[in-house]
Amino acid sequence: MASGKTTLFEKVWNAHVVTEEGAAPAILYIDLHLIHEVTSPQAFTGLRERGLKVRRPERTVATMDHSTPTLPKHLATVDPQAVAQLDKLEANCAEFGVTLYSLASEKQGIVHVIGPELGITQPGMTIVCGDSHTSTHGAFGALAFGIGTSEVEHVLASQCLLQRKPKTLEVRVEGELSPGVTAKDIILGLIARIGVGGATGHVIEYTGSAIRALDMEARMTVCNMSIEAGARAGMIAPDEKTLAFLEGRELAPHGAAWDAAVARWKTFTTDEGATFDQTVAIDAATLEPMITYGTHPGMGMPISGRIPAPGSLSDPAQRAALEKALKYMNLEADAAILGQKVDVVFVGSCTNSRMSDLRLAAGVLKGKTIAKGVRMLVVPGSKQIKKQAEAEGLDRIFVDAGAEWREAGCSMCIAMNGDMLKPGQYAVSTSNRNFEGRQGPGGRTFLASPLTAAASALRGHVADARTV
Repeated sequence: MASGKTTLFEKVWNAHVVTEEGAAPAILYIDLHLIHEVTSPQAFTGLRERGLKVRRPERTVATMDHSTPTLPKHLATVDPQAVAQLDKLEANCAEFGVTLYSLASEKQGIVHVIGPELGITQPGMTIVCGDSHTSTHGAFGALAFGIGTSEVEHVLASQCLLQRKPKTLEVRVEGELSPGVTAKDIILGLIARIGVGGATGHVIEYTGSAIRALDMEARMTVCNMSIEAGARAGMIAPDEKTLAFLEGRELAPHGAAWDAAVARWKTFTTDEGATFDQTVAIDAATLEPMITYGTHPGMGMPISGRIPAPGSLSDPAQRAALEKALKYMNLEADAAILGQKVDVVFVGSCTNSRMSDLRLAAGVLKGKTIAKGVRMLVVPGSKQIKKQAEAEGLDRIFVDAGAEWREAGCSMCIAMNGDMLKPGQYAVSTSNRNFEGRQGPGGRTFLASPLTAAASALRGHVADARTV
């Protein structure tokens, strides 16, 4: 780092260090703590057993998302364990004075969708949640990362967290994306290049003209999957697009407070001359639509490519992992992925369930019918997104094409409440993880963009949206 010059990450980190001594972890103040029904019950139990209160309930926000049924109420068959989790969250929030967006709220939705939507996600914040994809909020210039259940309890009790300072990695994406190439393809392309451990121990800052050209929803997609490259967090410096997105939102500052906030937010940029521990450069023009073929997000390739052969890898561990993945996926090395049969298509998750994602998918499907035998689920990220999509007529496009239009929630991303693959089924999914069994025991997942997902639904096999 050049003398006196600091990165975006360092500015946010430095502004939140309570104390930092020698080799010990720093005590970091947390501005916003987001919670949901899966990782919070044990934390609240811990507070109760120790006779503690939530230190700053006004800086804690809860929603129901992971265990929520996405079928209409009159059709929903809810897992009893899911019901217990939802009931427990409601009771805990009432007891400890925490704001909750429950299933009865018109503002309920996926935690990483409603934070920005309500304006509680803001530049320069430290944001944590008991969910790895908290990195989504970094699109606003926040330092946002997932924490474990014991850490959820620590933050509830103290509004602070012990953290070791990560290193910095700049991912500079310059140039223009080709038609049909999306933010999802940027992040899948990066992960395929550096691997699922390529950013371990680092916070990524995304820079360059191609990143600046993205709208806020696309930036959230990029930051969301930073964790899949092993990063602690992903960040993008706030700019005029950030301000335009936040202005007027319900829980964003208003009036004089807005003006003061904007002046402060504009300071959260990397100084000219500041240096990063590492830099990766990507030419946006070279990117194609991406798709995964294996059992982690690093096993990805351009959709026009061929599945690599294990023998092409020099590292024995990587070679063994690819052999195992291809066996699980029942795919052949050196085969094309285009034309691979698809049983299910899922458009949703905290990665790709926002209005721009739904519009992309609807644009491909409009006036067409999905292939016979293909099941397609479209799950909006929040009730507000669902309402807006219906106002725009997107729901009719999906239903008329033969897709299922669902209620807001995490749904098939984590195979909840019956939204899952059957053993052996193949899915094109806009979610963020393709681990064995992630979308259902024995299910096989190809990660891709909403464009690729919709095109594959139409064809009944993996398809390139640029040809549809």
